[in-house]
Amino acid sequence: MPEPSLADISQAHKERLSHIDFRVCFLGTIGRNDLVTRFGIKAAAATRDITLYKELAPQNLEYDTKAKVYTRSNRFEPLFDYSPNQTLAALAHGFGDDFVGTHKGFIACEMPAQLNKPSLSTLSVLTRAIHQKKVARITYRSLSSGRTTREIVPFVLVDNGLRWHVRAYDRRQSRFSDFVITRISDPAIIDSEVEEHETRESDIQWNRIVELEIVPHPSLKHPKTIETDYAMKNGVLNVNVRAAVAGYVLRRWNVDCSEDHSLEGPEYHLWLKNRQALYGVENLVIAPGYIKDERK
Repeated sequence: MPEPSLADISQAHKERLSHIDFRVCFLGTIGRNDLVTRFGIKAAAATRDITLYKELAPQNLEYDTKAKVYTRSNRFEPLFDYSPNQTLAALAHGFGDDFVGTHKGFIACEMPAQLNKPSLSTLSVLTRAIHQKKVARITYRSLSSGRTTREIVPFVLVDNGLRWHVRAYDRRQSRFSDFVITRISDPAIIDSEVEEHETRESDIQWNRIVELEIVPHPSLKHPKTIETDYAMKNGVLNVNVRAAVAGYVLRRWNVDCSEDHSLEGPEYHLWLKNRQALYGVENLVIAPGYIKDERK
């Protein structure tokens, strides 16, 4: 009997196989219920899909008899090709994780150039560590410390608009930090117990919600234009963000955080009205105008 080939499989079947491949690659596990939930198929059909996947890539899966799921083997090789943008979109939004065929947009669109792209092999270790609540050992390059080896407990990916980070507990610094994914190399999941103080629930900056009141910059000649631009109500845009990402949001939208709205330039259309809301937020070094005020 000839070996199965992707070329002989229907598009719908390929999509289910790519879902298996994606989950195993980036989450580390696949079970029948994952397919049943995702595609609305019967358990027997899910079993057949996994069996076919094993025939196409026999080295990729190992069966965990205790958890009753298939796990990623050390010899795993992706059956499908993934781009960083597709992968990050699927991980962030929970859909569009089928990588079969070539897809084109319905109308012409131009997106800003992405200057740095995470390594998918690095990303897959981090996402598996997040999903499985494991510890990862990484080599990291920072502007302050240079090249170091660290053990981190990652729990979420963060897109700051310019690049992707992983939020994690850093055992070297004994605190929660953001790690730029493109600065990480040689990641590996290690067998180490995660302590309670290293978990997401213990990250005060992540769990704290900051309520921002953003208004048109007082220097604008026609503030109503900005009110319309951001669908403001009564001249105010109320935004709730996690303290851990507040600095990223304020920088991305060029929100003037100075107390006297003193920043000048055509990029400053917005001003933070309730600057006191930022008290205790840690990553404000990148918030426009905030540090400048603190040093007066």
